[in-house]
Amino acid sequence: MVADVDVVVVGAGQAGLSAAFHLRRTGREPDRDFVVLDHAPRPGGAWQFRWPSLTYGKVHGMHALPGMELTGADPARPSSEVIGAYFDTYERTFDLRVHRPVDVTAVREGGGGRLRVETSEGAYATRALINATGTWDRPFWPRYPGQESFRGLQLHTADYPGPEAFAGRRVIVVGGGASGTQHLLEIAGHAAATTWVTRREPVFREGSFGEAEGRAAVALVEDRVRRGLPPRSVVSVTGLPLNDAVRAGLADGVLDRRPMFERITPTGVVWADGRTADADVILWATGFRPVIDHLAPLRLRDPGGGIRLEGTRAAVDERVHLVGYGPSASTIGANRAGRAAVNEIRRLLSREPARGGGPVTV
Repeated sequence: MVADVDVVVVGAGQAGLSAAFHLRRTGREPDRDFVVLDHAPRPGGAWQFRWPSLTYGKVHGMHALPGMELTGADPARPSSEVIGAYFDTYERTFDLRVHRPVDVTAVREGGGGRLRVETSEGAYATRALINATGTWDRPFWPRYPGQESFRGLQLHTADYPGPEAFAGRRVIVVGGGASGTQHLLEIAGHAAATTWVTRREPVFREGSFGEAEGRAAVALVEDRVRRGLPPRSVVSVTGLPLNDAVRAGLADGVLDRRPMFERITPTGVVWADGRTADADVILWATGFRPVIDHLAPLRLRDPGGGIRLEGTRAAVDERVHLVGYGPSASTIGANRAGRAAVNEIRRLLSREPARGGGPVTV
């Protein structure tokens, strides 16, 4: 059976919940006019999967969801617990009725101007789609010669268990972003040795990062998206904040960066100049890619590999909006994108004939 709704929201992280909140504010009812589908087992978006040592006090840039502040959180408590509980309360407060765990396998043309959203709980026919799937489920693993021969452990930030797991081990951390530096600073106190490797020279940012700087960084990401290129994260263009922990890491040599190695051996890595480093673990802090494969049947990608957007709307299909993608990947950007997408969809639905169905059943 196919359930008929006005809007399907895919994902219940910051962007998806923001969109659902604004749909509610337009008078639309969950499980009648719209549905929110989330593949995660519980509330919290990607935050629920973060490592225990990432406490709430270490979180950079967490912005409250619209309509309800996050207050009184213990900074020493794991961020996964704090933000998971906050999202759970938010969903219940605004009666968003998130369906989970639900996997969305494909979105394709459904006939009559509708999109067909195929999921593990059945299919939906919808007049509009808000895609808020984020990036956490698609970690990026670079490929280097000899990678399969390495006899030690390779893992990604997505699987990072916390610093204690690296006690007594020689660890190579690959990646020049915030996660890479956080991992290094934590691991150094437990590991036998650490080596930091990045493709580009790290850029450390002195001073405050205000509204003007934020707008400039977002503009760089927006430009890529408008040209149909795969988005870079907002963080990738802002540089690394030079806080006290980073200064200490630079001073004591933990953040002594080396360029990328040429190949991987069974016992470590080798650089082009012949230098080597032995390792028991290679930790790839190399970021994530957008989770958008389920949109492939709609052929939204440009030749450059990305989905070209006009605001939050896919340039080639006004029924499809991407929030938490590219320039709206930050938490405050996700909030704004959720509202913007709903405003655009209201205009779309006002021009389209209304559906004739009743409450959702699948």
